[in-house]
Amino acid sequence: MALAKLGPVVLDCPDPRALAGFYAEVLGGTVEGEGEWVDLRLPGGQALAFQAAPGFVPPRWPAADHSQQFHLDLVVEDLDAAEKGVLELGARPLDTDDRSRGFRVYADPAGHPFCLCAG
Repeated sequence: MALAKLGPVVLDCPDPRALAGFYAEVLGGTVEGEGEWVDLRLPGGQALAFQAAPGFVPPRWPAADHSQQFHLDLVVEDLDAAEKGVLELGARPLDTDDRSRGFRVYADPAGHPFCLCAG
């Protein structure tokens, strides 16, 4: 028997509302809240949360001497179309040169790494 149920994944960031808006454009859903804590309620009941972190320093990827802390794998139908969309929303490429792989790595506007994965 489980001792707990997984709640939302929480991302530290300098501007919770802005980063929640980025992920709402990528994943859909509804942004709720203002200020220090903002929730993104996703279709299907999942949630992401965004917490203000003064002095936030984004993770480095890849860097053996600095942990990436975590990353999100986002499954997409069309890697090229999804790439175009996330770049228009403010993501930046981290590892996208090898087009033969089934994934590409980006940073969100706050610097968190995420992968677009062929589904």
